[in-house]
Formats: sequence, C-alpha cells, structure tokens
Amino acid sequence: MAAGLIRMHFHDCFVRGCDGSVLLDSTTGNKAEKDSLANNPSLRGFEIIDEAKAVLESECPQLVSCADVLAFAARDAVHMTGGFYYSVPAGRRDGRVSKESEVLDNLPSPTSNVDELEEKFAAKGLSLEDMVTLSGAHTLGVSHCSSFSDRLYGFSNSTGAADPSMDSKYVRYLRTKCPDPESSTQDPTVALDPVTPNRLDNKYYVNLKYQRGLLTSDQALTERADTARMVNQNVNQGSMWAHKFSAAMVRMGSIDVLTGYEGEIRKSCMVVN
Repeated sequence: MAAGLIRMHFHDCFVRGCDGSVLLDSTTGNKAEKDSLANNPSLRGFEIIDEAKAVLESECPQLVSCADVLAFAARDAVHMTGGFYYSVPAGRRDGRVSKESEVLDNLPSPTSNVDELEEKFAAKGLSLEDMVTLSGAHTLGVSHCSSFSDRLYGFSNSTGAADPSMDSKYVRYLRTKCPDPESSTQDPTVALDPVTPNRLDNKYYVNLKYQRGLLTSDQALTERADTARMVNQNVNQGSMWAHKFSAAMVRMGSIDVLTGYEGEIRKSCMVVN
C-alpha cells in the first residue's frame, strides 16, 4: 500500500493544505474530497490510517492528529520501498472542512503539460524542481487504463493512432493490457513503472528517457529544456534524487498546515469531533 499512502498524502496537502481533509467521509449535506472523481476509487489505504489512529487514541487520546498520522505513514512508505529515511516535523492539526468541489481545481491532471504542472505546484509554494522531483513517486503503484488510453488509441482524434512521443514497443505492450475504450468497458490497471513497480527509485526517470512515461504528465517532463535537464540529472544521480525527494516531501508536508488553536485533533479520522 506504499504508493497509495504517498499519493494520499499528496492529495491531502494539495487541497486545503496538509490537514487530513482527504480522510473525512461525506455526510448527508456534504460530498467530501475522498468522493471526488480524482480520489474515488483510486485512492487506497484509508483503513491503514484509521487503524493507526485507533491505536494512538487508545494510548494517547487526542494528541496526534490524523494529518500527522498520514504524513508519518507516507514517510514510512518511502522508507520501506526506497530504503531512505527523512524526519517529519509534527504538530499539524486537522481541518474540519472537506469539499469534493475543491479537488479537481487544485490537483494536477494526468493530462497536464509542464506549464500546467508548474502552475499547480507554484500555487502551493513548490518549485519547478520540487515538481520534477516529486513526480518520481510515479515509480510506485498503478494507473487505470482510462487515465492514458487516449495515448494508445485515437490520439489527436486519429483512428487507431498512438501518441508519437511514446515508445512503439511500450505502446504494443500497453495495448495487451488496456482494451480500446471504444470496444470495451473494462478499465484494468497497469504499473506506472514496469521495471521496478514496487521500489521507490530513479527508474521512473530512466523510463522517461526512453519515452516510456505512462501518463501525458509524466512524458511531458522531457518536452521542455529545463525539466528535461532535471530528468537527466535524476537518471544519472539516483542517490541525489533520493536526497532531493526527501527534502521535497518535507516541504510538501508543510503546505498550509494548521497549528496552535486552529482546527482540531480528531478522535476519528473519518469524522470531525
């Protein structure tokens, strides 16, 4: 579940800051973030956060926020799959608001180009290099075919055409996994990184070098000179990328945090107190 926990932390921080709002359930009068098309059904790992929170509540009632639990879980997921560790500042408090309507405007899209990605990250106080560095998390986990099938079939409205920026052998492989949406309603998943799908490493950038970025937003990193240079650096210096990734995760985990008397510390991550 490592990929799911890292992604959940990212999706939490980019909407209302790192306040655990992505963990709240919808109510009769409100549709929450977790039920956005960007999160449901693709976000996974909620039960892990809930179980960890339950243990903490039994030992240290209302001391550790759900937002902190999520940040710690993402750090541990990085450590367990990448072999490197970073310290996470604590003290976040939980927000009381979660709105499905705010998700799509704040999260980058899998079809984004570099300019759009840069704008989304800059809006959260993150640099272009942070964006390229954090994109490396796509070396873990899977994606539904529907997120990139337009690159395999009918690209630019041309019947049967594939995205020319994608390696032709990779296209043939993906077509064996993802049926043409024109003739099938199935939406299976494939690994974001076919080389080391369960390890957090720099193979994501190696894949980009060989035109094997799965999502449009992945391969887009090679299409602008400044981001392409960063991609090549990460190909050649895997250990340096790991160091940068750790620092970028800490910066991301500090976006618009609630502290002091702001928000609350939830007893349950699914509902406000």
